[in-house]
Amino acid sequence: MRLPLPRPRSLAGQLFAMQVVLVAVVVAGCAVFAYVTDLAQAEETARRQSTATAAAVADSPSVVAAARSADPTAALQPYAESLRRHAGVAFVVIMSPDGTRWTHPEPAQIGRTYLGHIEQARQGRLYSETHLGVLGPSVRTVAPVLDRDGRVVALVSAGITIDKISEQVREQVTALLGMAGVALALGGAGTYVVNARLRRHTHGMNATELSRMHDYHEAALHAVREGLVMLDGGRRIALINDGARELLGLDEGVVGRPAAELGLPASLTGALLSSEPRVDETHLTADRVLVVNTRPVVGGERRGTVVTLRDRTELQALSGELDSERGFTEALRSQAHEAANRLHTVVSLIELGRVAEAVEFATAELELAQALTDRVVDAVGEPVLAALLLGKAAQANERGVELVLTEDSRIDDGRVPEALPSRDLVTILGNLIDNAVEAAGGTPHARVTVTVAARAGDGELLIRVGDSGPGVRPADREAVLGRGWSTRGPGRGLGLALVGQAVSRASGTLHLTDAEEGGAQFTVRLPLRRGTGTGTGFFGTSRAPEAAEPPEAVEASKAAGAADAEVAP
Repeated sequence: MRLPLPRPRSLAGQLFAMQVVLVAVVVAGCAVFAYVTDLAQAEETARRQSTATAAAVADSPSVVAAARSADPTAALQPYAESLRRHAGVAFVVIMSPDGTRWTHPEPAQIGRTYLGHIEQARQGRLYSETHLGVLGPSVRTVAPVLDRDGRVVALVSAGITIDKISEQVREQVTALLGMAGVALALGGAGTYVVNARLRRHTHGMNATELSRMHDYHEAALHAVREGLVMLDGGRRIALINDGARELLGLDEGVVGRPAAELGLPASLTGALLSSEPRVDETHLTADRVLVVNTRPVVGGERRGTVVTLRDRTELQALSGELDSERGFTEALRSQAHEAANRLHTVVSLIELGRVAEAVEFATAELELAQALTDRVVDAVGEPVLAALLLGKAAQANERGVELVLTEDSRIDDGRVPEALPSRDLVTILGNLIDNAVEAAGGTPHARVTVTVAARAGDGELLIRVGDSGPGVRPADREAVLGRGWSTRGPGRGLGLALVGQAVSRASGTLHLTDAEEGGAQFTVRLPLRRGTGTGTGFFGTSRAPEAAEPPEAVEASKAAGAADAEVAP
């Protein structure tokens, strides 16, 4: 049976063991160094102390007088012992020039020959050495005693035993070891506290697990297509993956920059900086529709924010196309319903024998229905826009709103270049008409006026939609194209923002003015030839020559005066 291998220690545990060993080695090294240093200093101190004692005895006149007396021991032994006790040395030996002891701490050694080297002292020089004597190994100094004529009349040796020096060093080392133990305990405690914090932050994982997690983290970060952004506590970009950089249009050097300085739309920046979580919020950039989710990272204090981004641009476009198809279906249903009603009326008139009235009614209805179709087909050569206008006209009629195509509307077949996708044209015109019909519904003489014109020489495609509704208040004109602005309650207000986005992609302009019917009028100008159009941005672009508009529209625009407002998405 194979026993499972023990799990490697956590990173914090490994660091703790390493740091404890390191602290112990450092403390032990310091202790050894201090011991060797103290021992050398103790020997040097002993040498200096013995030299000073020997020199002091040799310079004493009483020692010279006693050396010339008949019994030097009687005079010098008490003096030497007294000096030994007061000077703190192990012995003070006064001897004759030939080395015979006159004094000694052990009286039995008096009269015997001194153990040590005295040749240099006999020549009148101080001499220090470490030598084995009667009292054991000692550090000693031998000094000559000179008379007035400079002759050596005696020798003095003072010394301190090695045992006494070692005892002093042991006392110092004991204190040093105590301090080293305290330092080791404090170092271990500090290391434990630091590693406990590290263990908490690494969740008890070891180095291999952390390395593996980092590899998985990097792989997952760059593998997911959704955008992922992490902000630190200072609202700076701490981490961003490839998908988020692509969705937000940011470069690789964005890490470390504040989120407020990325140049993102105000609503999206507000979502990133918000302290509250956001769930499935829709935000628009210059060319994308993003679904944003944010969640603060909280652990006792705010540590940052995690943001996920999903691209809904294609989904929103498909949703718009589906809405258009649904609108066409509803228009066909409405037309079929109206046709059935008229057919029933004609049949009933024939059954009642009123054939003439039946023919007159059918002819009048046919002329009325065919008039709008002929007008749209004759004026709009672009099939997508023509079909959209016919479908929106049927929808508006069903809601009691009259949709009128102005006389100056004209788009010749082939005038709209391929650079302007049909999807964007449907988004612009369809949303503007839908908003106008919704605004005009329920008002007296509900009416929506549509102008679409792209004549040779204009250099631009003009789309103007006005309504007879209540209009837009001046205070709301700055925000009317933003995400979520609507007078119809929450969950609305994306249509005009999508219009602004499509106009920006086409390098066009969008203006909001007051309509002649009293409501709002939106004017879109899209360049038909890139590089020769009216501009390259959504706003701040120059307007096309007034010849691009019919004279009556120019006069109406001038009459609006200060009511004209150019709005930003």
